[in-house]
Amino acid sequence: MEPGSPGAQSAVMDRDGVDRALARLGAEHEAVETSLLALQDHAGRRLLEGAGLTGVTKERWAAAEADITRLWTYFDAYSGALAAARKIRDRRRWPNREDLVELTERLRGPGVLIAGAAVEGAALAERLSLAELVSRMNALYAGSLDVVVAADAVWSALPARIDLLAAELHRTRSLAHSVGVRPGEHPSGDDLESITAELAELRAQVIADPLAFWLPAAGSSAPGGGRPDTARYDRAALALEDVRREVEAVLDVRQDAEQRLIALRDVLSRADRTLAEARTARGEVLAKIAASEVPAVSGPPTVLQEQLAAAAEHRRQSRWHRLSPLLESLEERAEEELRRARESLTAVTAPLAVRAELRGRLDAYKAKVARHGLAEDPLLMERYDTARRMLWSAPCDLRAAEQAVLRYQQQAAESLQGTGSGAGTPGKEDA
Repeated sequence: MEPGSPGAQSAVMDRDGVDRALARLGAEHEAVETSLLALQDHAGRRLLEGAGLTGVTKERWAAAEADITRLWTYFDAYSGALAAARKIRDRRRWPNREDLVELTERLRGPGVLIAGAAVEGAALAERLSLAELVSRMNALYAGSLDVVVAADAVWSALPARIDLLAAELHRTRSLAHSVGVRPGEHPSGDDLESITAELAELRAQVIADPLAFWLPAAGSSAPGGGRPDTARYDRAALALEDVRREVEAVLDVRQDAEQRLIALRDVLSRADRTLAEARTARGEVLAKIAASEVPAVSGPPTVLQEQLAAAAEHRRQSRWHRLSPLLESLEERAEEELRRARESLTAVTAPLAVRAELRGRLDAYKAKVARHGLAEDPLLMERYDTARRMLWSAPCDLRAAEQAVLRYQQQAAESLQGTGSGAGTPGKEDA
């Protein structure tokens, strides 16, 4: 459209419109300049320029660098066009018709020539309006800033955390070696080697390709929207924590190993003494009790003594990583052995307990009939003497003695009933 045409004249801006447009474009120019200078001085951009990048970061930073260069080209063209428009406006306080037509064309029309800005295969130059220039600069700035902010966020977060974890790893390795947790000798030692290699590889990859560890925020179009991907770091930290707990458990073993070994020896000694007592009691039962099945008493397990000796040797040789599981197993088996010995003693001495119970019952009934004046009853005396002779003879036939005691109880009950004492036949409690 020619400046003198009716359409151009109807769209010509007045002086106030021109001044408002120049003020708005000037404010946009200042904002773009401030943003570009901030991007130029951004720590992330400086790090990207000096880093040996690989992978996705290398590709995206190369594209961002080209965009930043294009940004400055656009900004220079925008600055020149704005300065030219201001120069025309400054010719006179009250611009004439020709000035307003020219200013309208410069401020609204595609009057800014951009050389070499088109893509490959298209024209070598293009004309844009100031509004189109601002739109393009905003898009290029947002894309470039997104790369810079994301890389800077990853570099600010992950390497420092990896270094702290590596320091903790170093302390754990030193402690692990002091208690014998070493690669090839203990699973946790192998885990430490694996974690060490993983942290070294992770740090190198984060430094060279930070954008590979960036998770963009879903639905966010703001530059730098997202967060660093810490999944691999988190797995390494959890693995190190597991190893640290294992090493501390081994360290606890080192600190109380002597007390635990003493306690183990005491438990096994008590089990041996209980088994010896059971064997002695079995001989006594076999001599004193007839017609009774007495269980055999096994000897102490030699494997526990061998393992106890091995545990003591592990302690002398500071093989704490081997001592830890062995002590736990020994403590459990030693308690079980003591329980078995006590059960064996109880089973062996059961016939003696039965004999003692029958003796007590016989004497209790004798005292009862004596209180009712039946101590001289011939039949009661005969049955008492029979039962007593059986219970106090060796070997004692428990079955026959029990029947004799029961007959005495029955006769005593009948005799007491005849005296009106109210005593009946023996019940379940008497039996």
